[in-house]
Amino acid sequence: HVQLVESGGGSVQAGGSLRLSCKRSGPKYGGRCMGWTRQAPGKEREGVASIDTDGNTKYADSVKDRFIISRDNAKNTVALQMNGLKPEDTDVYYCAARFGIIATLIPGRYTYWGEGTQVTVS
Repeated sequence: HVQLVESGGGSVQAGGSLRLSCKRSGPKYGGRCMGWTRQAPGKEREGVASIDTDGNTKYADSVKDRFIISRDNAKNTVALQMNGLKPEDTDVYYCAARFGIIATLIPGRYTYWGEGTQVTVS
């Protein structure tokens, strides 16, 4: 089965940058579309960015022009470069993968999830 392992979270001051990385292992059909979501305690999980195998991307309006999602199909990795971070970006960020080929920001359409990595912006 597909496994996802995130890395790169941490604490940063407002205006700073962080880069999250996710390593995918397992069948390739389980990761045609990859994405990042985030969730704060007591809130619903929110789609942040998504990318398909052709490199087509989608972003939440709240992160557009600040975050960049990318993937390396040869290395089975997906990254999220986060610039201009704001305190409201503080959340646990989860890497996600799905069988479908179309990028989506809807968390319920993802099948596989990582354990999450904390991002704190002060």
